[in-house]
Amino acid sequence: MSRQRNQRSPRPEESWIPSTRLGELVQQGLITLDKIFANNLVVKEKEIINVLLPQLQESVVTINMVQQMTASGQRSRFKAVVIVGADGFIGVGSAKSREVGPAIRKAIDKAKLAVVPVLRGCGSKECGCGHTHSVPFKVDGKCGSVKIHLIPAPQGVGLACADKVKQVLKLAGVEDIWSKTYGDTRTSENLVKATFNALKNAHKFNFNL
Repeated sequence: MSRQRNQRSPRPEESWIPSTRLGELVQQGLITLDKIFANNLVVKEKEIINVLLPQLQESVVTINMVQQMTASGQRSRFKAVVIVGADGFIGVGSAKSREVGPAIRKAIDKAKLAVVPVLRGCGSKECGCGHTHSVPFKVDGKCGSVKIHLIPAPQGVGLACADKVKQVLKLAGVEDIWSKTYGDTRTSENLVKATFNALKNAHKFNFNL
């Protein structure tokens, strides 16, 4: 009686053939994620993030149906907005497709290519614990008509912000924050992207110090 061996199916990144020099360095283990961001290298392959951030989590923000008039008539497609994040990293992406599943997968891939490090700290004068539970200083972000101010909060306050903003900050590893929003905050996509831009601007400001 022959025994069947359980063969493990290879993961996508194991059969990945890099198309960029950066991808080759990552596959050979010659570069880390910190060095990629420190040298402002552009990530053009999602597999790079899969290898260097295997703990990355995904969360769907919105799925909406969009319609467009063409010469052949009205065409309907689905638009998905997705955020991906790990402790200290966040990315946002959006994509359209005729079906929901492909739209989400495309948005996830775009979000992985947009991953940035999150600058965390304890910028609240009421706390001063020195831990990385909040942001180190007040940061602003904007997308469309939506503006957001992220304000450092002392430990224990939690995420005092809108639900969609919480969704971004939780994945980024931020535990305490105060926020102020302006504009049409009912547009979830713009609110999420404004929050993402605020976290990106924090790192830009830090580099200019």
